Amino acid sequence: MPLRLEKRAEPSNTMALFSPVIAIALTLLFGAMVFASRGIDPLHGLYVYFLEPLSDEWNLEKLIVKATPLVLMGAGLAVSYRANVWNIGVAGQLQMGALMAGLVPVYFTSWQDPVVMPVMLALGILGGMAWAAIPAFLRVRFNANEILTSLMLVYVADFIFDWLVRGALRDPQGHNFPKTVNFAGWQNLPSWGDIHLGAVLAVIAAAGLAFMLFRMLKGFELRTLGAAPRAGRFAGFSASQSIYFCFLLAGGLAGLAGACDVMGVGHQLQTPYATPVYGFVAIIVAFLGRLNPVGAIVAGLLLALTFLGGEAAQTTLHIPDKIAKVFQGVLLFFVLACDTLVLYRIKWEARK
Repeated sequence: MPLRLEKRAEPSNTMALFSPVIAIALTLLFGAMVFASRGIDPLHGLYVYFLEPLSDEWNLEKLIVKATPLVLMGAGLAVSYRANVWNIGVAGQLQMGALMAGLVPVYFTSWQDPVVMPVMLALGILGGMAWAAIPAFLRVRFNANEILTSLMLVYVADFIFDWLVRGALRDPQGHNFPKTVNFAGWQNLPSWGDIHLGAVLAVIAAAGLAFMLFRMLKGFELRTLGAAPRAGRFAGFSASQSIYFCFLLAGGLAGLAGACDVMGVGHQLQTPYATPVYGFVAIIVAFLGRLNPVGAIVAGLLLALTFLGGEAAQTTLHIPDKIAKVFQGVLLFFVLACDTLVLYRIKWEARK
């Protein structure tokens, strides 16, 4: 008796609301099974992974810092995915934003006045937008699959970043290490403890995008084209313009995330650049946040906790920190599975 998915006539709003909660609960259950399989008390393992990182103020600051790029990228992707525009390449757009922002300290090291900081942030945004415009153009002009093109451009951006930091941008006084000069003074973001200005920008961006998505005509246009493309075309909305808008928006926010990362955390460009892995985690943030930019704030904090939990598990439980990727992948699987079952029901079909 084969299985098939049958679309529900009226999906449950209650189940749609609690779908992320169910996915998180199933992820915790899976994590308990993983810890038990390694001879670790499941309750102790879950405590170390999810609660121990929140035990002091320093870890809370680290949590906010790690969540900042996730919220920026997740909020942009939430808008894109609402419009059925599938940008998978924000990791590369983040790298290009970081690279463009880092050009100022490398070539204008002595430029120290309040103007340099917004200039670097603007360059980061432009770098991400320029890189995102490539798959948008390929989709509109040649109908190329944006999932493939944006994903492949991640690796192109990674090679360009690595080549430049090891070559033209490398600090000549850096003892041959693959890094640039250190950013100084106004080339860094103001911070309060470990928390930098990027966290404030992330909250403002998420709130602004939520207002645009649910209270403005542009948001109605994007939601209509995503839910019913044919109805959107009859209403006079341009699918091509929405593709460009969504790619440039998500790319600009990813570039801003890269600029904030190097100006607020790294204070230099160096390779290998570890932060781009956040670009793929931001996809989970968008879905876990119910494709709502404000929901991306909560989801970003939760996914940031998985990174801290992986570090805590490595130190306390002596297991690889790659367990974080396991939790993130399983969480995405359960989120998508629960969302699928909200929209569809499993039906047994008798074999003829």
